[in-house]
Amino acid sequence: MKRAVVMLSAALGAAAAFAEVVFDAGADLRVRQEFYDNVMGLPGGGLQSKSPYGKYVNRMRFRPRVWGEVKFGDKLRIYSRLADEFRWNVQPNTRSSVFPDEIFLDNLFIESKGLFDGFLDFTVGRQDIYNLYGLDHIFQDGTPGDGSRSLYSDMARFTLNFEDDSKLDFFALYDHDDNHLRWGSRRSDHRSLTGLGEPDAESERDEWGLGAIWSSTLAETLPYQLFVMHKNTASYRRGNLKRPSTRRELAGIKLTPQLTDEWSLEFDAMGQIGENGSGDTLYGWSGYSGISWKSADGSSVKPFGSLGLVFMSGSKDTAEIDGGHGAWDPMWARAVRYSEMFSYGPQYGVCWWSNLMYARFDAGLEFGRRHDLTISTGPMFAMADDELGGDDGSFKGCLHTLRYNFPLMLADKSKGERFEILGHIHAELFNPGDYFASDRPAYFLRWQVEFKF
Repeated sequence: MKRAVVMLSAALGAAAAFAEVVFDAGADLRVRQEFYDNVMGLPGGGLQSKSPYGKYVNRMRFRPRVWGEVKFGDKLRIYSRLADEFRWNVQPNTRSSVFPDEIFLDNLFIESKGLFDGFLDFTVGRQDIYNLYGLDHIFQDGTPGDGSRSLYSDMARFTLNFEDDSKLDFFALYDHDDNHLRWGSRRSDHRSLTGLGEPDAESERDEWGLGAIWSSTLAETLPYQLFVMHKNTASYRRGNLKRPSTRRELAGIKLTPQLTDEWSLEFDAMGQIGENGSGDTLYGWSGYSGISWKSADGSSVKPFGSLGLVFMSGSKDTAEIDGGHGAWDPMWARAVRYSEMFSYGPQYGVCWWSNLMYARFDAGLEFGRRHDLTISTGPMFAMADDELGGDDGSFKGCLHTLRYNFPLMLADKSKGERFEILGHIHAELFNPGDYFASDRPAYFLRWQVEFKF
């Protein structure tokens, strides 16, 4: 191992010494306004008649970021990014997260591709993990307690590339409950969010994980991935509140066959086993199957559609033992996945997706340059009676969403331009079912404009 590290360091040093050095930098600013009311509460609270503040919410969010990178030829890159997010709470009028709030280190990593004649790639440092390896049911966000500001995890990734286009990925990550690399007026908490209904700002639980992913194609027509992973979450104690440590092993498979130029399938299945610090056995399972269609006739207007079904195991003893023995642990898929308002909905912590069966239908259009419109709808059910929904049924309700992505100004990359202005509109309506004690519909609406420099 030591010899391999020395050889790798020597190779990087030689590449940096003889390669052309290029520096680049830029920035972006995201401005969004959000309205919502009657959003779902955490388990036990059922559907709230008003927002958590007692009134509908109307707030503005501003997230500036600056980045810089140094490239040493085409094989080595060092990248860094600083970020901030502050708010203007129009309704209710509160002064949380006001400017300048705080600046924090959002990314800092070293990346190399194509070492040893293309055999080795690696990325080491603080980096975004959104949809990593194409496994969006496992990787979304390493810092869910950080809200919409950041998606990073402190992580090391290595890829071994083989001649038949197969590859073997290894990763190891660590999520600390505190981000000490920040400057400003507010304590920055990046939480692991394990705990039943536990506030992310108070969980104070570190976690670490590692895993391996094998990606290849069977008989030249069936892309597949096999993966195994481990996650360990530290114990927590504050006053009379105790949360035991947890350890989970995960194994899974993902298949993505392309049937024709227009039709494709996706299937994944995952299982978990582990235990907590009290000696209780933990287990869970999750799966997804879906079919997608997208027009390939070459026209500028491309309709598309998909139908998918996701399963996440639940547990009847959820209310008794910190999430239950048989509930699905979402690993690092703790982010906005299917719904903005459901981030705080009937899960077991913010973005803690579990105990769910969701059938979702999507239809939409791509038109013009960078324009796309998607409409989604589908019912949600609880897989197990957790006695936390506020009523005695398993039907959570129907979720309807609409999203329109559009450009306001696009850069001409061929002329070296980079300044762009992009926007989107996102709307959601949720009609609750008999899982909840209330039948009051919930809604969420957001517009966003992003400037890229």
